[in-house]
Amino acid sequence: MSLSFVFLPAIEVLGILATAIVLWFGGRAVGSGAVTLGVLVAFLSYVTRFFDPVQELSRMFTTLQTAMAGGEQVVNLLDTVPAVLDRPNALELPEIVGRVTFDQVSFRYRPELPDVLRNVCLEIQPGQTVALVGPTGAGKTSIGNLIARFYDVTEGTVLIDGIDVRTVKQRQLHQQIGLVPQDAFLFSGTIADNIRFGRPDATDDEVAHAAKLANAHDFIMAKPDGYATRVQEGASNLSVGQRQLVCIARAILTDPRILIMDEATSNVDSLTESLIQDALRTLLQARTAVVIAHRLSTIRNADLICVVQDGQIVEQDKHAELLALNGIYAALYQRQFAE
Repeated sequence: MSLSFVFLPAIEVLGILATAIVLWFGGRAVGSGAVTLGVLVAFLSYVTRFFDPVQELSRMFTTLQTAMAGGEQVVNLLDTVPAVLDRPNALELPEIVGRVTFDQVSFRYRPELPDVLRNVCLEIQPGQTVALVGPTGAGKTSIGNLIARFYDVTEGTVLIDGIDVRTVKQRQLHQQIGLVPQDAFLFSGTIADNIRFGRPDATDDEVAHAAKLANAHDFIMAKPDGYATRVQEGASNLSVGQRQLVCIARAILTDPRILIMDEATSNVDSLTESLIQDALRTLLQARTAVVIAHRLSTIRNADLICVVQDGQIVEQDKHAELLALNGIYAALYQRQFAE
């Protein structure tokens, strides 16, 4: 790249220098009558025509260098070995019931960083909805990431139905876990393609049924092309709430045994939030759910609420009991109520 920064300016300088030389010597020759003015103009035209292709080649060289640098980064990314891999003797994961156990789990993202989670112990029963609340950076999202084995624990064990998630094949694990993230990501393609992302073989009727359960059917049909509407880059033709509803429809279609929701109702208006809450009630039925929330009003009916602070679960119980305890959860709730 440093060569390209020098090459193009050098060609420009040479072109200007050649023009100046022609003007100097040609001007003197015209003044002495050795050549005519037309000959001087012709030479200036020749100099310009000579350097135009050279300058174009230098620009192409710069573009080539940029493309090679980008390609090198792509190749490096493709050659990167994932930090989380299946073990050589990874087991087949049968259909799970949905019991999740954290046994003395500690976790850090890199060896040189401090622990994000410290000695976390948690038992989630099948079909139970567990809410994780606490300040930003407490470790709530990290707990969800460890359940899906996006990272491996530093110490301790994460178990699903008594099976260590590190001993099973990731593909089968992820097929039975649904994720509704805070920032809903949609791929290029149609809305229908995005809904059936987890089940490419799903029929159009199944896609529409999932969208109806997610309260997404009405806004999709309001689009000129319905389910065939193309999702633009960055999903710019859909609102934040509409993207979230599409993600919920995607999760409903895959019918996961364990569902992880990370701030699914954040950054949406009140009307869209009510649609999302109604869709989530459908989605949460008869499945284990881990709900990460800042809006405490949305998780009052959870079977278990865990307060995470400084990488540890400091309180856990139901809403009413935690309020009666008058601890950290009660303080968070009263602060939000006051606001």
